[in-house]
Amino acid sequence: MTLEELRQLVTGVQRRCSELDNVEVKAARGGTPKRLYEALSAFANRTGGGVLLFGLDEEKDFSIVGVGNAQRLQEEVTHLASAEMEPALRPQFVVDEIDGETVVAVEIEEIAANQKPCFYKPAGLASGAYIRSGNTNRQMSEYEVFGYMSGQPKQDEELVTEATLNDLDSVLLDKYVSQLRSSRPHAGYLDGSQENVLMRLHICGRDGEACKPTLAGLLMFGKYPQEFFPQLMITFLQYYGTTEEERTPRGERFVDNQRFEGPIPELIDRTEVYVMATMRKAALIEGTFRRDIPEYPREALREAIANAIAHRDYSSYVRGSYIQIRMFADRLEVQSPGGLFGNVTVENLEEEHSTRNVRLMRMMEDMHIVENRGSGIKTMLQAMRAANLEPPRFQDRRSSFWLTFRNHTLMNPGAIAWLNQFANLPLNDRQRLALVYLRQHEQITNSEYRRLNHVDAMIAGQELRGLVEVRLIEQQGVGRWTSYQLKASPELPEERRPQTKEEKILEYVRQHGSINNSQCCDLLRVESTRAWYLLKKLEACGVLKRQGEKGWTRYVLPL
Repeated sequence: MTLEELRQLVTGVQRRCSELDNVEVKAARGGTPKRLYEALSAFANRTGGGVLLFGLDEEKDFSIVGVGNAQRLQEEVTHLASAEMEPALRPQFVVDEIDGETVVAVEIEEIAANQKPCFYKPAGLASGAYIRSGNTNRQMSEYEVFGYMSGQPKQDEELVTEATLNDLDSVLLDKYVSQLRSSRPHAGYLDGSQENVLMRLHICGRDGEACKPTLAGLLMFGKYPQEFFPQLMITFLQYYGTTEEERTPRGERFVDNQRFEGPIPELIDRTEVYVMATMRKAALIEGTFRRDIPEYPREALREAIANAIAHRDYSSYVRGSYIQIRMFADRLEVQSPGGLFGNVTVENLEEEHSTRNVRLMRMMEDMHIVENRGSGIKTMLQAMRAANLEPPRFQDRRSSFWLTFRNHTLMNPGAIAWLNQFANLPLNDRQRLALVYLRQHEQITNSEYRRLNHVDAMIAGQELRGLVEVRLIEQQGVGRWTSYQLKASPELPEERRPQTKEEKILEYVRQHGSINNSQCCDLLRVESTRAWYLLKKLEACGVLKRQGEKGWTRYVLPL
């Protein structure tokens, strides 16, 4: 961080009068604040890290009060980070004098995924690991710590000891094995008895002398998997408005409330068909044919459902949680238990690929439910772009992963009318799309711009800076913490009504002080008698006042 970036960061915090999810403010006027380990742990575990900003007082509207002893502060933070945090952290310090007071910024880098979670050693892993939640730090739950420490999960290979092979659907199994033998005619592992083949495919496993289904095998091929795991299902809730609190005119909380069960292939099909049927449709007439266009693309919805099933956490911590689909008037949310796995983050999930449930994913791939090539996210993005909708939004909350589709068309007539006021500016179509996006959302980042426009980071940065230069957006934060907000008004420009002849006369008088009959004729391009009539009408209404006689008559505004 440069000194200029530090000053921009201070200005941004003061303008918002609030901490950020990646910036925590401490006064430090009377010495090094206590419990800094919470922020060090939370930022080290946070995607992108964060900044501790010392010398501003939150209780005084983030005014600059300066740190008491900058040298000692740096020494004590360095000792805490290197000696008492696991793994050891290497904070970077930037010190500057602003308004005569010393301000210190401490940058905390995100640690590698295989080192998380960072924790405070004296408190131990169970009590000393923290996570950033909004602009606060909170202690990680036991499940969140487990999520970092578990390595490659094996839950989908676990045997379901209460079940037997009779609980599997023989028709589904025969179809699956036949498909494999057809596509892999030389695969020796598909030879032998059915039981041995199913064991090699990890559909079942040996429990002493008995052969028991694995979790993956039961979920994919079970007659009724929910007999053993009631919550491994999908629920669908349709709300009346844009919040859960809004009720229908009859006072009901939900417009619709459904649950879907069965083996995974059936589960996906039934959920997809039902949710698509509840969507609003727009009619498109093409010649003599009518085509219904759903609120959300079918392809995007199916990928979202399949991904939620394939990537959810099946550990014992969250087997009591189910996948939820919630439809609001303005959006569709898909929530699945468990956050992102491995080296995948919200920022890189289009490029990186890490599989939590290896065996289940392989079966779903063989059944052509997923491709297992990291293409699901890209498929969703392409489907949303083709429908002229904004890209899905992703949130990793560690204990759950949220995907949100918005149903407002980006380039609608209102958006185009709003954009027309900037027609004289040198903007390309990608920048115009980003402006419309910002009109609907609080901010946009470089990664969101890339996802919206399908460009690389360099082009996204250049085009965002171009929007800053023409004063349509403004930058918040610096470096990897940069985001952008709309500076232009999000409201449609007021359209001026065509002026009546009376309004034109009054505007002329306001500008010139008075008007006579001849000037009125020229202004309105009317005959003298028409001008005289209009002037007398305004005089009679008390809007204008007559002065002078005959050839010297003129009309002014009354005092």
